[in-house]
Amino acid sequence: MTLPEDYLEYPRRRHGMDHDLYPWSSMFARPKIAWPGGAKVALWITVSLEYFPLTPNDGPFRAPGHMVTPYPDYRTYTTRDYGNRVGIFRIFRVLDRLGLKASAPMNTAVAERYPTLAQEVTGRGWEVVAHGIDMNHIHYGGMEEAAERAQIEDAISRLRLRSATGATVRGWLSPARSQSANTPQLLADCGLDYVCDWGNDDLPYAITAPAGELVSMPFAGDLEDRKLLIELGHPEDTYADELLDAFKLFHAEAERFGGRILHLPLTPYVIGQPFRIQALESALGRILEHDGVWSATGAEIIDAWRAQAG
Repeated sequence: MTLPEDYLEYPRRRHGMDHDLYPWSSMFARPKIAWPGGAKVALWITVSLEYFPLTPNDGPFRAPGHMVTPYPDYRTYTTRDYGNRVGIFRIFRVLDRLGLKASAPMNTAVAERYPTLAQEVTGRGWEVVAHGIDMNHIHYGGMEEAAERAQIEDAISRLRLRSATGATVRGWLSPARSQSANTPQLLADCGLDYVCDWGNDDLPYAITAPAGELVSMPFAGDLEDRKLLIELGHPEDTYADELLDAFKLFHAEAERFGGRILHLPLTPYVIGQPFRIQALESALGRILEHDGVWSATGAEIIDAWRAQAG
């Protein structure tokens, strides 16, 4: 069977990328990035504070981690709630002891339902990142643009009102890291600086958005505690070793190629369990034994990167 003549005339069938959101680029051929104080690795910790409604929204899919059994799934609901009631406070104590800061992707529902928790975050100087309304309000292909715009605007405005940050919310992480084709443009329209949904790089890069520059921050999905400890079932000691191995490689690369980012995505109901939290503290403690580690929020990393990349 032969292909029709117009098959190769598909406008995106070309060398390079099949879209115009960003150009192809080798990270190892880019100009070197220098972090403040001569640091080799920016340590970017994100701690996701999420609210999973007891009644899930089944269209078009459930966010990972959502309810599993028929309503009412108290088993899953209370496990998720454990993260916001118990697990997050263990993470607070570990990072406080080590003198580390974090960015907190926060559902608006968390800021509204647990205002004390939002105050704990902001009182530590952590950055609040918009994370949608709750884990029922996902973004997906085919979603009407007007509906998605309203959903994003509502999430950001309510989070700014309730999180007591006193500062502009600059970053965005989509619930389930899911987007429609319109999401990047809508985020830029809303004045956000960066988005954390994509995992195709280890450094920031600019996304084409006519309304203004939007930057993609690297999301290390393969280092996420939920993936390694729950989905893949790695032992806690192995998880700690994996974090340290990633750091060591970035630290070595920085000698030749410039500053790197180690992103550690944390989930309070996972890593905040009493038999797991020590693995996090052990890994971070071993990382901090090395020179050239800069603990930074996403916004701080974006500012340092943009001052050199622009």
